[in-house]
Amino acid sequence: MSASWRSQPNLLLVCLFLSATGAVSEQFQLEPLNATVLHGSAVRFNATVQGAWKIMTWSVGGLLVTTVTDIGDNISISEQFSPRFCSSGDTSCVEFTIQNVTRSEGGAVTCFVQGNYGSKTAQLYVQESGTVNIMGGNVTVAQDEQVELQCVSSKWFPIPTVSWTWNSEAVNSSLYNTTSMADGDFFNCTSVLKFQAVRDTQIECRATVETLASPQSSSVYLEVVPKPTDWTVLIAVVVSIGSFALLVLLIIGIIFCYKRRKEKKTKYEDEMSRRVRTQSQISTVQENPGYVPEGQTSVTPTDFTDSGFFPGKWLHFF
Repeated sequence: MSASWRSQPNLLLVCLFLSATGAVSEQFQLEPLNATVLHGSAVRFNATVQGAWKIMTWSVGGLLVTTVTDIGDNISISEQFSPRFCSSGDTSCVEFTIQNVTRSEGGAVTCFVQGNYGSKTAQLYVQESGTVNIMGGNVTVAQDEQVELQCVSSKWFPIPTVSWTWNSEAVNSSLYNTTSMADGDFFNCTSVLKFQAVRDTQIECRATVETLASPQSSSVYLEVVPKPTDWTVLIAVVVSIGSFALLVLLIIGIIFCYKRRKEKKTKYEDEMSRRVRTQSQISTVQENPGYVPEGQTSVTPTDFTDSGFFPGKWLHFF
């Protein structure tokens, strides 16, 4: 029992210490405990101290960058780091600002208040915005043709969120695929969009990170023209029909010309034959005035001479 009584004062001291520690903890607050900012912007942390204090220090990434006193005097390693009272004459709140934040300032930001206050640490995350570019520029394709566009996002941290829009409307994520690859301290992303061309469309590729006020974007114009294959088929059909019709007309023309030529030749031969026969008869008559062509039974007026007699007849008579 005596041992139990002797241990009670020690327990009381432990409780008092824990209570005092809790009280100190409540007297010193650091906000925010997590901050995410864009490269090149400014970030601010507030240290609130309940009670009197003399010296406060701020460290970034383990490096002491500024010291401030309760009367407002401060020493900083550069103008990038600056402490000040949240409101004039109020020493209970100190605002610590980091201007033009870079990736090198990312990590632990620690505030230490001299005395029984101790220190508190916040985490700073710095993001970087890169570039976005749709490869190839504006595109002209045939209607219903498969279109493939590639969007490259370079020099981002962390990996950006990439999306597509057409005519300002979001594209279904099932139509594109995005891959990323580390490039030193940065990330590069390639997003491939595949779809079937239907009509003229303004297409935009967007990339963003949490801290970016508006996405970085690149856009191209898709012009859709009638299918060249449709015209080709139509032209081919017209040409085929025209060629066939021309061939038929050519054959008919050749046959017609051949018949006409044959008829003319026949007529010419008949005429020449008739002329030859006529000439032969005339020649025979001149050589033999008494000759009467075969089949001729009467004498025509042309058979007489100028004297009115047909010499052949009389010669034949005598």
